[in-house]
Amino acid sequence: MFFVGLLSWWYGEGWRGRLHIMANRLAATTDYFSISLLLSTLFAPFRQISAGSVGGSISNQARALVDKTISRLIGAIVRISMVIIGLLVIVFQIIINVFLLLFWPLIPILPVLGLIMTIIGWVPLWR
Repeated sequence: MFFVGLLSWWYGEGWRGRLHIMANRLAATTDYFSISLLLSTLFAPFRQISAGSVGGSISNQARALVDKTISRLIGAIVRISMVIIGLLVIVFQIIINVFLLLFWPLIPILPVLGLIMTIIGWVPLWR
């Protein structure tokens, strides 16, 4: 009776629970990297203290323009890097999750398979 209940949970509620955990983890990763926010602010200044308008001489205005341009380029480089890293992490996480979901139904069979292989004396080929 115990094994029937365990297998019933494993192939029913356990599988759904595992899928729910994986979906929550993927949502947390997506929220952590905030790719849509990074893309919407791609060319925004990066940690620039004074991003307002600059008055004064042409020299001051040119310096402010160069500072803002450099700040925007640094911001774009950092944000693009984070978008690429975020996408790689999300794709890697999806691949791992698909593998785990496909492997999930086989886990209860592995001890039985190991016992059978032990009884017949099977050994790995790389021994």
